[in-house]
Amino acid sequence: MQIITSADALAVTVTNARQHGKSVSFVPTMGALHAGHISLVDIALTQSDFVVVSIFVNPLQFGAGEDFEKYPRTLQEDAEKLSAAGVDVLFAPDVEDVYPNGNQITQHAGPVGETFEGASRRGHFDGMLTVVARLFDLVKPDLSVFGNKDAQQLFLIRQMVANSNHRWNAMQVVGAPIIREEDGLAMASRNRFLSSDERAWALKISQALWAAEATQGDPAARIAAAEQAMATVPAVRLDYVALVNPATFEPIEAGFVGQALLIMAAQVGGTRLIDNLSISI
Repeated sequence: MQIITSADALAVTVTNARQHGKSVSFVPTMGALHAGHISLVDIALTQSDFVVVSIFVNPLQFGAGEDFEKYPRTLQEDAEKLSAAGVDVLFAPDVEDVYPNGNQITQHAGPVGETFEGASRRGHFDGMLTVVARLFDLVKPDLSVFGNKDAQQLFLIRQMVANSNHRWNAMQVVGAPIIREEDGLAMASRNRFLSSDERAWALKISQALWAAEATQGDPAARIAAAEQAMATVPAVRLDYVALVNPATFEPIEAGFVGQALLIMAAQVGGTRLIDNLSISI
């Protein structure tokens, strides 16, 4: 596996792969890799001949008071995992390589980006889309893989690609299933911040989703079931729980029938966690 830190070197390497007839898949990450990330890599490996994974902690998607400085940075460990998985290139740039003209927002998420995660983390999605667009421009992949756990992020990336006027040449965006620990906790890089007690409390998030799924009745009853489950652990502060239409990422309307997405965010100690579950309505 090659480890590349400059945009110019990445362009040369990817161009060389294409000249040899290889298709290119891309998995953008912020590092601190776990089995969920490797599951994205596995999908990329099955879908192309050449896999690029980026590790870049993007300052533009962290707001004031968020955990940019303490976000885990484990490059050597991550590189070993990616090499063992069979990745061709690890792209680990500095801020100057990603933003040579300075940290400027170039993409805007629009109304959906101001709801749910966007309401709690102002500007987060503009920063996320800006870095994803820049990385797409650098890698020019045929296919990119993102985790379904970040459902609103995935929706907005697909929306950006669809509205790009073929800027990325009909690149396919693939959503990968959520990978969970044996007890149901959705894997996340931030889980390493949880104390043993917080780790136990965090289980209530997935349990609340499943409680809503098992509840009979209208959408309001399902949301109430999730809220009631969360209320049993006062140490976990529920930010939001909602049922949204996956096609619009807006709350489902009266009379909705089909697969809705139950989304949730909660603060466990100093750690913000999100999760979701597809539910038949």
